[in-house]
Amino acid sequence: MNIDTLDWNEDIAKDMGIPLSMLPEIRSSSEVYGKGRKNDLLIDTPIAGILGDQQAATFGQACFEVGQAKNTYGTGNFMLINTGEDLVRSENGLLTTVAYKIGDNKPIYALEGSIAVTGSLVQWVRDNLGLIKDAPEIEDLAKKVDDNGGLFIVPAFSGLFAPHWRSDARGAMVGMTRFHNKNHIARATLEATAFQSREVLDAMVADAESEGVELSELKVDGGMVMNETLMQFQADILGVPVVRPKVIETTALGAAYAAGIAVGFWDGEQDVIDNWAEDKRWEPAMDDETRDRYMRLWKKAVERTLDWVDDDTEALYS
Repeated sequence: MNIDTLDWNEDIAKDMGIPLSMLPEIRSSSEVYGKGRKNDLLIDTPIAGILGDQQAATFGQACFEVGQAKNTYGTGNFMLINTGEDLVRSENGLLTTVAYKIGDNKPIYALEGSIAVTGSLVQWVRDNLGLIKDAPEIEDLAKKVDDNGGLFIVPAFSGLFAPHWRSDARGAMVGMTRFHNKNHIARATLEATAFQSREVLDAMVADAESEGVELSELKVDGGMVMNETLMQFQADILGVPVVRPKVIETTALGAAYAAGIAVGFWDGEQDVIDNWAEDKRWEPAMDDETRDRYMRLWKKAVERTLDWVDDDTEALYS
């Protein structure tokens, strides 16, 4: 889809040998597209909302104002920031996407940053290393130490996604000494998610600063947001409050809102805003100097993962 015109891109369709007549009509995110058929479970029920996974979470988080952002913590992480009716072209490794379009209203755009490995790093610690028996246990270990002790884990298992886009990178655990134990590994595992999210946020700020977009807080959702140690460190390393809503399954919620607006169950975005409710807020408690040191060391660790894949690694391990 051509995100400028909200229509199919003729050149790409032609290159792929796809006649435009074969493609479905592109519609808004919130309107009635049809009804369930006689043999379906949803007989005569309006089908009325279409949103992609992360766009739905953004809608469910009521990120309707320019500069409002959400971060979904799952197997990977996905952060979107609302840029309004302005289509901002990223120069810092992010994707420009349509966030949503309500009926005949103008489309609202966003910048999106995807991180490949966050929650799946916890799974790796559980399943591959056997350091924990279940995912919540990692917080118990991490809380036994005050900090990571200089240990950083960069989970570039199959390369790095936003904002680096380096397929030649591979995972690394750096800064190890005999002082470190499984508690430090647990803490570094959680912190890796926060560091990667900070990198994406920095890219968003760099892309959107010309539009006057500033982030005042980050709304969060997904399974990992129940980990309060991670959420506090996320606020610390971002330098802005992190806010968890009462309903953390915001993807399904956002799709339901889009459908409800289309059939008149809700009047529009304001109803979504009114329904959104804060569950908990984490305020940053880290000073600027410490935050800057952490980020310098993180970037130093990331550099160690680059240029790893070459002819030798392909020959030995492929």
